[in-house]
Order: sequence, then C-alpha cells, then structure tokens
Amino acid sequence: MSLELFKELREAQAQGERRVLATVATTLGSTPRGPGAHLLLRPDGTFTGTIGGGCGEAEVWQEAMETMQDGRPRIVKVDLTEPVDGDDKICGGVMEIFIERVSGS
Repeated sequence: MSLELFKELREAQAQGERRVLATVATTLGSTPRGPGAHLLLRPDGTFTGTIGGGCGEAEVWQEAMETMQDGRPRIVKVDLTEPVDGDDKICGGVMEIFIERVSGS
C-alpha cells in the first residue's frame, strides 16, 4: 500500500469517515496491475490509487460505491479477455478484486 493511500486511510479512520478499499487479489494472464494493487474510494466517488484503469476499473468503482452504501464486501471478477462494445482490451487476462469498507460506519 502506498504511503499516500495509507495516510489517507488512517486519517479517515481517525475521523470516522467512510472509505472503501479495492485490492487486486488474484490475476491470471496479462493484467495491468498485479496482486496487492489498491484503489481507495471516498464517499464522493473520487479515489486514489489504481487497479489498472479503463473499463475494468470503472466496473470495480461501481461495485465499490455499492459497498460504500451497504458495507458488504465483494469480489469482482474483471475479465480483460473479451472486447466489449468495440473496445480493445489489450491485456488479455483476468483479475479478481476484493472490495471492502475499511473505515466509517
């Protein structure tokens, strides 16, 4: 976890503010980020860190916003092997992302 991300998480916990952490748990094949990559989401939808960008990150962001609301952890499978709506997914791998609310109530 980057120092910047860790610092923000500690501050959010100290102030009781909500944050959701998305972590690349597993990968198969070629992926933009490896296991341990993080994205820390704020209640307003902004975030720091990345799990790879593009449409895969957008899918994870949407699920992370759900976790922000209901507090339920999730595992999201991001499949980068198939083109969607004409977009070329050049990585060709699969990632599983663990999403959890890590601060706030």
